[in-house]
Amino acid sequence: MAVAVVTGANRGIGLEICRRLAKRGDAVIAACRQGSAGLAELGVDVVEGVDVTSDASVAALREHVGDRSLDLLVNNAGILRRVDLASLDFDSCRQQFEVNALGPLRVTHGLLDCLIDGSKVAIITSRMGSIADNTSGSHYAYRMSKAAVNMAGVSLAKDLSSRGISVALLHPGYVRTDMTGKHGNVEPSEAAAGLVARIDALTPFSSGGFWHANGERLPW
Repeated sequence: MAVAVVTGANRGIGLEICRRLAKRGDAVIAACRQGSAGLAELGVDVVEGVDVTSDASVAALREHVGDRSLDLLVNNAGILRRVDLASLDFDSCRQQFEVNALGPLRVTHGLLDCLIDGSKVAIITSRMGSIADNTSGSHYAYRMSKAAVNMAGVSLAKDLSSRGISVALLHPGYVRTDMTGKHGNVEPSEAAAGLVARIDALTPFSSGGFWHANGERLPW
């Protein structure tokens, strides 16, 4: 039985990833700041109070994992605050960097000793972090934080390759979640199916790649 940790697990994409993994028999450790009825219904191991911006919080998650080895870590927790040039809010920018860029690195670092040869690390990022794909501007903090986590993911892929650990950077699509105000063209369940498929297909040879959930290779 594979063991997986998923952050931001209480709703949206994170919840659906947990649902899909649990349904196929994986042991899921669902980390979130606050639980939800939907998450409780899955019967997975729920760890509340997990704030990816806090070293102490991540240390508590590590303690909860205990002596279990992790086959999969899904860094899904993220936030979106609209920051445009005319209304730059640098406090909001810093918050998005803390959650979206430093959060996945903090969690991965905190759980490093739980990862084993053959483990996989998935970072749910966004094509909005692609410099080549930026044709509309705006969304400064979100774009910048996702570009930063993309760089972190590539460095993790290189640094962890000697341990046989593979890393994937994954764009879920424009998903109808609370983060997007329920706008989008993909349901969370469909996005989760694609993301899990990309994770399953990940190998040491493809580690460090940037993909759309539908399998398309994305530009940097």
